[in-house]
Amino acid sequence: MEWKIRKIEKKDNATVENIIRSCLIEFGANHEGTAWMDPDLGRFSEIYDKPRHSYWVAEDEGGRLIGCVGIGLLPGTPEDCDTCELQKMYCIPEARGTGVAHELMETALNFAKENYERCYLETLENMKAAHRFYEKYGFERVGKLLEQSDHFACDISYGRKL
Repeated sequence: MEWKIRKIEKKDNATVENIIRSCLIEFGANHEGTAWMDPDLGRFSEIYDKPRHSYWVAEDEGGRLIGCVGIGLLPGTPEDCDTCELQKMYCIPEARGTGVAHELMETALNFAKENYERCYLETLENMKAAHRFYEKYGFERVGKLLEQSDHFACDISYGRKL
């Protein structure tokens, strides 16, 4: 499978929302307290169009979106905060195991290193493959979720120095 990573465009918003929602359904996370209830799911091109924020999509050779990831501040944190959040990283099932997630992660972490000192993320206990993936990139489990998070149903959080 061939792909390219690029910044999100307005035309991608609905497809990215569909990717995220289908992955949340797959892992039983289609409920309150997860990204499922995020009112901005269909507006990523606008939400991430500000300093120190970015969102990328992976597009296959046919132009189909197969994955996505973002870097931004946690809601409610000051603009000069030194900790970012790895946000809404998902790949469709056919893209998993191809290396696309690695390229998305590297793109996101390279951007994060230019803008922040630490990176945080939240996930669910049942996303076992994601845990192994994050740990490969130096993320370590942290004791509790950050208070600013809207994702109160997430039960695992990770952090790493950039």
